[in-house]
Amino acid sequence: MAGQRIGYVRVSTVEQNTVRQLDGTELDRVFTDHISGATRNRPALDDLRRYVREGDTVVVHSMDRLARNLDDLRALVREFTEAGIAVEFVREHMTFTGKDSPMQQLMLSLLGAVAEFERALIRERQREGIELAKKRGVYRGRRPSLTTDQVAELRAQAAGGVPKTHLAKQYGIHRDTVYRYLANSAGGS
Repeated sequence: MAGQRIGYVRVSTVEQNTVRQLDGTELDRVFTDHISGATRNRPALDDLRRYVREGDTVVVHSMDRLARNLDDLRALVREFTEAGIAVEFVREHMTFTGKDSPMQQLMLSLLGAVAEFERALIRERQREGIELAKKRGVYRGRRPSLTTDQVAELRAQAAGGVPKTHLAKQYGIHRDTVYRYLANSAGGS
């Protein structure tokens, strides 16, 4: 019996569209994260890792959707292939099975390094842009994720015992942001 084809989709924010990534690809199930690829701590990725079984294929639009750093990319591909799970990258037209040629391993490393480099360039340009905006006096920082009323609701629910993970999903924010709002409760918003 052939295994399942399981899709993994990742975008950095809730507002970004996930449709284009695996549109038209036949899949048995799809796991979707709305979080940065800079971290391996992603709820849907964790769910995917628990779900897949030997003989399955994890299908990802491109290497940079699975990981934005070379070490994480290689570790995830190795984790899957050592468990008998193939990893297919649609855009790169590459599938890794654990019986990969030296050329495939080189391409994984090269393309993973390019994704990591691209992320570093984006961060550098972002830092430069913020510094220039500060010098011009037009930078005000990131807008708050939640309104004052939403923060009050979040704090009340947390005080009532609602799990932080549930609050993060409910408000469409990262769990770290929930903790930041709760930590600031003593001194206001």
